[in-house]
Amino acid sequence: MTDSGDGTADVLAMPRTPDAIELRHLRAFVAVAEELNFGRAATRLYLSQPALSRQIRALERLLGCDLLRRSTHRVELTLAGEAFLDRARTLLGDLDSAIATTRSVGGELINRVNRMWAPLADEGYEGELGRMRAAYEGTLAQVELPAELTVVPTTAGGVPALQIGTGGMPSVLHLHGGGFVLGSAYGYRALAGALAVATGSGVLVPDYRLAPEHPFPAALDDARNAYLWMLEQGVPPDELIVTGDSSGGGLVMSLLLVLHEQGLPLPVGAVLMCPGLDIAGVLNGTSPLANHVHFKTMARITGSYVGDHPVDDPLLSPLTADLTGLPPMLVQSATGDPVGDDMRRLSERAEKYGVDVTAELYTADTHVFQLFWSFLPEAQQAMTRIGEFVARVRGAGAFDQDVGQ
Repeated sequence: MTDSGDGTADVLAMPRTPDAIELRHLRAFVAVAEELNFGRAATRLYLSQPALSRQIRALERLLGCDLLRRSTHRVELTLAGEAFLDRARTLLGDLDSAIATTRSVGGELINRVNRMWAPLADEGYEGELGRMRAAYEGTLAQVELPAELTVVPTTAGGVPALQIGTGGMPSVLHLHGGGFVLGSAYGYRALAGALAVATGSGVLVPDYRLAPEHPFPAALDDARNAYLWMLEQGVPPDELIVTGDSSGGGLVMSLLLVLHEQGLPLPVGAVLMCPGLDIAGVLNGTSPLANHVHFKTMARITGSYVGDHPVDDPLLSPLTADLTGLPPMLVQSATGDPVGDDMRRLSERAEKYGVDVTAELYTADTHVFQLFWSFLPEAQQAMTRIGEFVARVRGAGAFDQDVGQ
């Protein structure tokens, strides 16, 4: 205010916050300011570094000043950046708290997850196979692909596949879920994209053959061929990571076991997201899922994958396998995951055979909660932990692959 000289006061017009500043600009700035590293900040935000740099430059243009000093070796805050950081943190903290409280009260997050699963739950579970596959793809199509990533079709060892990342040869192999009868590389491109950002690596997703048209070991053969193709393309084993979700987690275990059995180079680490591993239990009725409303359908699907193969084969039932010599594993599950007990059983067995295993349980009420990384906090945390695990095992170098041989 100023005194106008006549005993009244005039209100000065204060400059308004530029309307074009968005929350994404503030989150980008806070992440870089806290990490003082564009690469780590980009991983934290599930963005590519070029996209993050553009957001920072846009914010600086809108504010009319530099917030960061950049050089080839370091990133520093300017005085303006230091002044802006505390206020931006407070603003984002208050907003996040308000959103979390509102969503918690309204159950919006889990309701959103349930709505995304609805096409399969309402139309697919008991339907004919074509309709089930279409419903599953409909659910996956609702998941967002991180920005700035490319999706390139390729053929990996004779197997159709997608390469997802920012270019270059992928060093992560992801085996998708779907009970060995549903799912596709295209449908899983969003989850693979989140993995690409979290790990800083391109991801290869093979379109392995599905049952009942192609029962065991077709999916395993395709996974093995795609893996060996990555080695042939020059990806070193001490950089190669294998990941899988749901039944894809079981396929990861089958792949590790067959590679070890055949004396082939093993990856430096494996990540299993809500793995489904108890094929024998599903078929003989001893699985904790036996009381599930859709258990008969699960058993039918599982039986179509197993075919005439003996169900006690460790390549089908890794919970009974000798796991000696397998690489470090990160296994994630959720409190509301109907196959959550598989994580506990695998972790106990891995420890018994001397495998470096990390088990993580998240408070989420859905199977493969990592799919919903774009809005579910637990999924975002899980992706961060996957990135940390991959950095750890790669940093440790190749583990001793002669153990137990």
